[in-house]
Amino acid sequence: MPFPDTVSAPARAALADVVHRPYWLDRADRPAPRPALTGDIQADLVVVGGGLSGLWAAYEARRRFPDWSVVLLEGQRIAEGASGRNGGFVAASLTHGLPNGLARWPGEMPELVRQGQANLEGIVGVIRDEGIDCDLVRSGELDVAVEDYQVADLREMVEEAAALGLGYEFLDRDQVRARVDSPTYRAGVLDRDSVVMVDPARMSWGLAAAAERAGVSVHENTRVTGLERSGSGLHVKTDFGSVRAGRVALATSAFPPLLKRLGHYVVPVYDSVLMTEPLSRDQRAAIGWEDRVGIGDAGNQFHYYRMSEDGRILWGGYDASYYGGFNPMHERQGAPFARLSEHFRYTFPQLDGLRFTHAWAGAIDTCSRFSAFWGTAYDGKLSYSLGFTGLGVGASRFGAQVMLDMLAGQSTERTALEMVRTKPIPFPPEPIRGIGIGITRRSIDKADRNEGRRNLWLRTLDRIGLGFDS
Repeated sequence: MPFPDTVSAPARAALADVVHRPYWLDRADRPAPRPALTGDIQADLVVVGGGLSGLWAAYEARRRFPDWSVVLLEGQRIAEGASGRNGGFVAASLTHGLPNGLARWPGEMPELVRQGQANLEGIVGVIRDEGIDCDLVRSGELDVAVEDYQVADLREMVEEAAALGLGYEFLDRDQVRARVDSPTYRAGVLDRDSVVMVDPARMSWGLAAAAERAGVSVHENTRVTGLERSGSGLHVKTDFGSVRAGRVALATSAFPPLLKRLGHYVVPVYDSVLMTEPLSRDQRAAIGWEDRVGIGDAGNQFHYYRMSEDGRILWGGYDASYYGGFNPMHERQGAPFARLSEHFRYTFPQLDGLRFTHAWAGAIDTCSRFSAFWGTAYDGKLSYSLGFTGLGVGASRFGAQVMLDMLAGQSTERTALEMVRTKPIPFPPEPIRGIGIGITRRSIDKADRNEGRRNLWLRTLDRIGLGFDS
């Protein structure tokens, strides 16, 4: 068992001075909020939600359909939700990783990989063309085995990647520890080309500014309160105004959906993150982490971590906390932070005494297949994209493009995908949902402590395609 169950006094002490806000948002140069919508206006397209899915939908709509007038409505501030609370990993994968994609769409994976890589290059291109200052680094990603049984899984992943034309590189214990030195590492797989790192909040702010330059009207602190038909279009109501539009793109992530039916497909799961103080030169040398490769370990309950522009380590993941619904109060639960602190000490004992400056959590829009799904309503006048399950920084652009395809009635290489044409299995209603998620979380934990062996409950979920991501 690689990670301790108990939390030590030093791990708690490392959290003594944290501020409970996302590191990415704790900046003096954070843009001022844009005015809320007041009054009644008209548009060809209204985008509901100013996270990355909504920002991409608005930006790409103006590029693809320059005759459309586009309005974006954000209930809080740009990057206040998941778009400013994630780790900043921008992955080419559209399927929440290679294993999940191969398990669900094996015949389609070559095309999904191709479109995913093209989507990643499209994101990089927009960042560069628009001059978005978001600390873009072509970092790659390193998956590490922290248990002996995981080494074989990594070798198999390299073989599967090679069959799809992906150049993953297997690293033995000495090779992986030469890149980043942790006594927990048994082996690793390096993916040099399919992941880049960004500051996600600065990326979101830059994309919002680029959308405005393209002609999008962006309104923050504008909560959508209702949606109904209006003549040949839709009427989107807000606290202080409304928009009558021919089309609506719904990009509300883990927030309570405006379409009631979507609540059956998505549950809000809270992911916790810590950020260390800047490492000294000696501390950085002690772990040998000289580049800025992103890292994730290979357990069902996994940690993800990366080096920031100013030499801090972002350390997140492991626990996926389900509290039965969406509530910002869940963002300050202390137990996951304490456990993360202990696991950090276990992974990097060389950094004993390093303290954390920021602790935060955010809601992930989790669905049973761990990757996005799409659909339409109101006779095709509304489209939606959600269910990214924590790997949406990159896939959000692809999801936005699919929404626009659907709203325009266009058949594209994206809409032809089985992944796009199908939906995940819905979650059962409460209280069965909460009970089932609780059993699943305990079973995942047992599997990680039993060399990955999945019990009857998990094997049954695997067979029917119903899951709950850690």
